[in-house]
Amino acid sequence: MRFGVFATLNGTTWSAIAALCQHAEATGWDVASVADHFMPNTPDRVGDTLECWTTLSGLAMLTRRIRIGSMVSGNTYRHPAILAKMAANVDIMSGGRLICGIGAGWQENEHAAYGLPFSTRAERLERLDEACQILKLLWTQPKTSFEGRYYRLAAAPLSPKPLHPELMIGGGGEKLTLRIVARHADLWNVWGGPAVLARKGKILEEHCATVGRDPKAITRSTNMALLFTDSKAEAAELAQTVARRLAGHAQDPRDTVLAGSVGEITDTVGRLREAGVELLFISTIFLPKPPEPVLDRFINEVAPAFRP
Repeated sequence: MRFGVFATLNGTTWSAIAALCQHAEATGWDVASVADHFMPNTPDRVGDTLECWTTLSGLAMLTRRIRIGSMVSGNTYRHPAILAKMAANVDIMSGGRLICGIGAGWQENEHAAYGLPFSTRAERLERLDEACQILKLLWTQPKTSFEGRYYRLAAAPLSPKPLHPELMIGGGGEKLTLRIVARHADLWNVWGGPAVLARKGKILEEHCATVGRDPKAITRSTNMALLFTDSKAEAAELAQTVARRLAGHAQDPRDTVLAGSVGEITDTVGRLREAGVELLFISTIFLPKPPEPVLDRFINEVAPAFRP
């Protein structure tokens, strides 16, 4: 298995994010990812929020080994041809270490604040499907012509080409999203624990069979909240916090919690591996500040059991 840090860009500073990702690289983490939003998802909408892709360009220059990525970019935020160009440049700057995470977009109040079209969920997913096609075409073809329902390109070039970006699609919708994952993704990401990943993984395999793709070509990843504790009450409290925070974004938010002793957490990670998870992200949203001590404990006391 590989292990990643998933950092929010709300309520933080560039220096803190830079230090976190450099620390993650130095201590053996495999991936450092950052969220993509323009404002906090709160009623007052107030709070410092760093921008995802300019942050990634900085991280590309400050790190040397760790893969860096977006978790995940809302397709509604940028035209896919613009995102393809930005991602190619960050991949080049990093020496080929980019994971370009993309999703359909979900934070409706953010779209209202900035005048971004939101539309229906079905339309956002149709747009996502076209966007994934455009990204991969622009990254690989000399010129791209595309005639979709929502996007059109006419002999569009993209040069210089990226080195080795991976396309990660975020979302767990079983009828539409996982079909898009089956068609286009190098990696799939979702919030969920062993039960969720096992069930959705089987559905993904069915979609892969339908489109004629080997499901083993898609790396499965998940995001979890982490708490080392001997208190059942503290573990239950974290599960309630996650449930409130992820309402609508995880089928069973309680299943996204890695809480307990080192042994209990190791057991849960083992069940994730049995469910097909190859990349586990620990979310800093639910960690105390600074998060480095808890992350250090995980990478030193839990991760070694799942590495050669």
